[in-house]
Amino acid sequence: MSANAMDNRQTQEFKNVKYLLTSSMRTLILVVLYNDRKNLNEIRDELKKPSATILHGLKELEENNLLKKDKKYYELTSNGYLLATNIIKLIDNWYALEKNKYFWNDHNLSGIPENLLNKLYLLKDAEFFSSTTSDLSNAFNKYIELISTTTELTIMLPIYSENHLKYLIKLLKNGNLKQLTLLVNTEIFRTMKRSRYLKKSLLENENVNIIETSENFKIFLTFCRDFMTLTLFFKDGHYDDSQIIIDKHKSAIKWSEELFKYYARMIE
Repeated sequence: MSANAMDNRQTQEFKNVKYLLTSSMRTLILVVLYNDRKNLNEIRDELKKPSATILHGLKELEENNLLKKDKKYYELTSNGYLLATNIIKLIDNWYALEKNKYFWNDHNLSGIPENLLNKLYLLKDAEFFSSTTSDLSNAFNKYIELISTTTELTIMLPIYSENHLKYLIKLLKNGNLKQLTLLVNTEIFRTMKRSRYLKKSLLENENVNIIETSENFKIFLTFCRDFMTLTLFFKDGHYDDSQIIIDKHKSAIKWSEELFKYYARMIE
C-alpha cells in the first residue's frame, strides 16, 4: 500500500471514529450491538433511552452502512463491527489509563513500543500499589511476596539491584523457583560476571537463562503464567521502586509476553 493510500485510509478511519464520538448515542448503539443483534425493545432496555432518540441514531448508522436491519433485528455490518472494536479498545485504554493515572502519568513510557501502548487496555484490571512515608518498602514487598508464589519467572531487569538478585538466588536455592529467565543489558551482564557469587549462583546455574542485550531498556517487567508486574523509570531517568502495577489476568500476561518478545527479537 502506498504512503498516500495509507494516509487516506487513516484519515477516513479518523473521520469515522470522530463521527461516532461526537454522538454518545451512536457510540452506545454500536457497543450494545457489538456481541449480538437486538431488536428495538432490547436496545431500549439496555440504554434506558426513549425509542425516538434510539431510532434516530439507528437510522444515522444505517445510512452510513454501519448497521443493517433484518426484519425487526438490528446488527452491525462488517464496517460497523470493526469500528465498534476500535471504539471499545479506545474506551478500555482510557479506562486503564484513568484507573492508574498516577502510575502512567509519572513515568517514562518511551520503552513501550507503540503497538503495545495501543494495547494498554489489556492492563485495565491491573492493581496499583505505592510506597508511603510510613511504609517505604510497600511496593517492593508486594513484588517479593508475589514472586515467592511461582516456580518460573521471566524478568526484564533494567537495573543492577543486589536486593532483587539476592532474593532470586534465595528462591532458586530453596527450590521454590525452578526456572528463571533474565533479560539484562550488556552493562549489567558484565557486572554480574565480575561477581563470583553471582557468576556461580546465576550465570552457571542450569535453571537460569540469562539473555544479554545491548538495548538499554527502561522497563522492569516480571511475568509468569499466573501474574505480571511492571515498574518504570521517572521521566528524569531515575528508576522508581516506589510504584508498581500487578495484574493476574491472562490478557495482561499476554501483553507482557509480547513486550518481552519485542526486546528479545532485537538480539536475534
